[in-house]
Amino acid sequence: MQFKIHNSSFKIFFLARKETYRQKHIQKLQEGGEEAPRPERKERIPVDPEIRQRYEEGQVILLNKPLHWTSFDVVRKLRGLLQIKKIGHAGTLDPLATGLLIVCTGKFTKKINEYMAQEKEYTGSFTLGAVTPTYDLESEPEQQKDFSYVTPELLKETTARFTGDIEQIAPAYSAIKKDGVALYELARKGIEVKTEPRKVRISAFEITEIQLPVVGFRVVCSTGTYIRSLANDYGAALGCGAYLSSLCRTRIGEFGLKDAVGMEEFEQDLVKQ
Repeated sequence: MQFKIHNSSFKIFFLARKETYRQKHIQKLQEGGEEAPRPERKERIPVDPEIRQRYEEGQVILLNKPLHWTSFDVVRKLRGLLQIKKIGHAGTLDPLATGLLIVCTGKFTKKINEYMAQEKEYTGSFTLGAVTPTYDLESEPEQQKDFSYVTPELLKETTARFTGDIEQIAPAYSAIKKDGVALYELARKGIEVKTEPRKVRISAFEITEIQLPVVGFRVVCSTGTYIRSLANDYGAALGCGAYLSSLCRTRIGEFGLKDAVGMEEFEQDLVKQ
């Protein structure tokens, strides 16, 4: 694998991670007999100097992150489109999640921590009857168990155990660092690390749909909450196991997904301006 060197090992590291994820996704499609999508290469269109200046000075962009994109993919794409350097996102979404991603440019990058600290809302689904090492579909389901005894009443009653101030342990496959090393790097090497529980607040936890083994949910929570961990803990409380099978972030503070645009729409609007 070759990388274009920019005199920065930090950039090479992220390019390597990005390439690894894409290759893994393509391999899964090929193993399933599907044809891997080939991204269409587009010629970069120069941005109007006035528009670029506006983004250099500072803007808040609300985007609906595409499935299979990392949050860094989005920032990298926008940096190229807008031809600016000062840009960042206010809260990571996993590649298998979609939904609201706040991207700040220019002077508004100073507000990133403020936005990250705000309350968040998610919708999605858990799949009962198994667990995965990553607590989602980044890894294969295992330890299958019977879930036939699960009733709508049990599902709704169990949510009460995870409402309010609770303690939560981050997934082994997460970006949280231990002695300067991300947990997912240690997990990939088979190194088990003990992490301390963290207090988070679940303001609302509702079951919105039941099509066993799939259960739809809506969660309103504080910053730092791992919905993957919530899925795993909820399944353990039910006694049959569960993993996160879909996730969409619908709100961050006062910013809603209804006000966000997709990547293609943003790019098209940029050209029209």
